[in-house]
Amino acid sequence: MIQTIETTAQQAPELLKNDIDQRLTKLRPMSTPVDQISRFTEARPVNSMKVGYYALAMRDFETKISANVSKTGITTEGQEVNFKVINPGIFDVSETVMIDGVKDDNGEPMIFYVTGIDRAKMTVNLRPINPQTDSDNNTPCVPRIDKGTTIMRLGRAAGELDVQTGQYETLPEKKENYCQIFKSQIEQSTLLTRSNKEVGWTMSDQEEVAIYDMRLGMERSFLFGHKAVFSDPVKKCDVFLTGGIWHQAGKEANYSGETISAKDWTEIMAKAFTGHNSGKRKVLIGGTKLIERLSVMTTESTQRVMMSEQKVTRWGMDFSEMVTKFGTLYVIHSEVLDSCVHTDDGIIIDPEYLTKYVHTPFKAETLDLRTSGQRNTEAVVLTEISCLVLRHPQAHCRIIKTTPQA
Repeated sequence: MIQTIETTAQQAPELLKNDIDQRLTKLRPMSTPVDQISRFTEARPVNSMKVGYYALAMRDFETKISANVSKTGITTEGQEVNFKVINPGIFDVSETVMIDGVKDDNGEPMIFYVTGIDRAKMTVNLRPINPQTDSDNNTPCVPRIDKGTTIMRLGRAAGELDVQTGQYETLPEKKENYCQIFKSQIEQSTLLTRSNKEVGWTMSDQEEVAIYDMRLGMERSFLFGHKAVFSDPVKKCDVFLTGGIWHQAGKEANYSGETISAKDWTEIMAKAFTGHNSGKRKVLIGGTKLIERLSVMTTESTQRVMMSEQKVTRWGMDFSEMVTKFGTLYVIHSEVLDSCVHTDDGIIIDPEYLTKYVHTPFKAETLDLRTSGQRNTEAVVLTEISCLVLRHPQAHCRIIKTTPQA
């Protein structure tokens, strides 16, 4: 059997795709960090331009009490207390909960057992396990609890004979993105092509520049693209535009002013790394002004514990490593944000939840325009049809500079 490109493409397409991706990742990787990282992740093949996916979701662990709770005496064993809460849907029967600042006689948190939920009335029935003692009549009681107090879920408590529990009802949110057809064409005269013996996929200077320009365009679309499909009246076909991950990120942190204080940055890190149990190693892609402000901030003596001078190489790129109390950031500068009017801003992404869907892997096709009677040239057309999605929106965070209010 003769092994050819055609038979390899049919029987083991990943061999060719991986080889091309490995060569692409060596082409000016620092200029396109999002596209670069996506080529190191496992791409998911799709057969449709429309990609449906589920964004991972978790039930919140806390909510707020929405109405004052009067001091309640516990007159019978197993008596329940009714609480109005903002989001009763996070609770389930047989779970235990704790209320911020509510303690028993020994100074330990008062624990409650969930006995019932009424989503229509926005209430939850709780049985106090270790109630306080009312000093007036020496009987068990639940103290007054003010509106706005945080109530938190703990673990589920099953009985010895329990086999089943309440169903975990939170489902991932169904979302959609479109794959976009990215193309670039390079032409050489037929005479020049024959002289240099360059046919098909090569890394000639002209092709390298074209590929670099194509990846920059893809980087912009992967970051800031708007998901849409429209009809081209000239081409008589639908055109799909991919939605960028900037808009998919589930969190947003803000700062104001021309400098970033230690307090501001600590708050940003807390927001980026906490909640929904996301990863502790993330990537910060920042515009020029944001990176400048971080560089000034990290020269202050109070911030030296947060910054490491060590350079870290990941995904074929060199990052500055920033170590915070909440997690580790791999920081990289991106001029793409500058060109898209986000020089003061940045985005923190969790690479574990960055997924690339590929309809058509990056490929090169040779066109003989001379034979078709168009031009005395041969062309190489570069094509990739793909999109990026954030499967866990709450694991990613935009950083945006706001204008201070007068």
